[in-house]
Amino acid sequence: MSETKVFLLPDLGEGLTEAELVNWLVAVGDEIRVDQPIAEVETAKSMVEVPSPYAGTVAVLHGEPGQTLDVGKPLISVTPVGAKAAVGPVETKPAETEPAETTAAETYREEEKAGSGNVLIGYGTSGGHGVARRTRARKQPVVEHVEASAVATRTPVVEPAETTSAEKAADDLVLLRTRVPGKLGAVISPLVRRMARDHGVDLSDLQGSGTSGLIMRKDVEAAIAPAPVVEPVETGAETDSRTGLRVTARTPVRGVRKAVAANMTRSRSEIPEATVWVDVDATALVEMRAALKRANPHNTPGLLAFIARFVTAGLKKYPELNTRIVTTEDAVGGESQEIVAFDGVNLGFAAQTERGLMVPSIRNADRMSARELDAEIRRLTVVVREGRATPSQLGSGTFTLNNYGVFGVDGSAAIINQPEVGILGVGRIIDRPWVVNGELAVRKVTELTLTFDHRVCDGGAAGGFLRYVADAMENPGTVLTDV
Repeated sequence: MSETKVFLLPDLGEGLTEAELVNWLVAVGDEIRVDQPIAEVETAKSMVEVPSPYAGTVAVLHGEPGQTLDVGKPLISVTPVGAKAAVGPVETKPAETEPAETTAAETYREEEKAGSGNVLIGYGTSGGHGVARRTRARKQPVVEHVEASAVATRTPVVEPAETTSAEKAADDLVLLRTRVPGKLGAVISPLVRRMARDHGVDLSDLQGSGTSGLIMRKDVEAAIAPAPVVEPVETGAETDSRTGLRVTARTPVRGVRKAVAANMTRSRSEIPEATVWVDVDATALVEMRAALKRANPHNTPGLLAFIARFVTAGLKKYPELNTRIVTTEDAVGGESQEIVAFDGVNLGFAAQTERGLMVPSIRNADRMSARELDAEIRRLTVVVREGRATPSQLGSGTFTLNNYGVFGVDGSAAIINQPEVGILGVGRIIDRPWVVNGELAVRKVTELTLTFDHRVCDGGAAGGFLRYVADAMENPGTVLTDV
């Protein structure tokens, strides 16, 4: 008999040392398969679903939602199929016990042969052929009215007190296709149904934010917790000793905000940064895009995509800004530093989300046209705003482009996204007086600001790069040969 296996919280990428447990996707007594998502955790970089490397019965859940767990500590204990479970009695028909155990054991052996090396959803494992089933008595679901609405899809079946695994699996498949009355396409996933059931949320009262009214996980989360989590303080309960003012709330610094704070502090303390800036006449770029949009209204890149194209071209000419400093230990125990250069550009761009400022990166951006860059910017923006970005997508950049002009500001001395060595900021594009051929004119002007690590780049290279991007914006035809 196999003993209970303990799955430790893995390193979810970039050497992160902890993660906050957001939600359990399984319960004690559930039978799970290899690669089945078991928990949602929020790392310093993203929200991640963690899959199980083991198949069997959930024996112990090590942690409560909201708790911060350390990497390498127990996350879940699983009793393999066929082993003596420690989760309490299991109601099973005597006549079905032997075939069910035999089938489950065969499934488990197949999963064990395939193994499960990786732990992140999206990377998967080479296994995952098991069939998930419950060993606990089924609870009456909150979304019973949803099943009632599926009359047109299937013939109603009265479920007996005991059902086989096959019957339950078939029932789950039908539920995947059920619809909320009056809401076209509001398909309810098992995860959403479980979350709604556990928190007493009536799905028929929700308006789905997905395509065709699809009810998403975030819709249920909003119904469960419509307001940010803060710690209210009763009137007169606490007074700040420094200011003498009454304290109204305390908001924990955690998750993305905690990661941003740590990274920015490290950047400012470790990097001797310098900043250069220049005003740019972007009239030609704005007019060129307007002409392209008139010719092809539905497939014209945004201005940020064009600027991204200029940035990647500029980094090829000034590769010092597309590097990273790495500290290593030498043979005698001392420290030495190396400047690591890359064959390619992973261009990060700042995106504001409800969870804070995120910086996803476009892989091999230097090989893309403006249209391809525009498509990736749009795709990754949706990914990070929905909380689906992976640590790899958020931690693989080599240079960052920040369009803070969308906030209505002209300039900013940005903080470098450590461990990168440079960040280029773009301010708003506005009408300003400008001298053209000796005469005053009204032009579309913006400000570019480059903050760089002075350890790897001097003022000549930084100024050359900034001037290259500025010249490309003023004369876009010189660079955009593949739009």
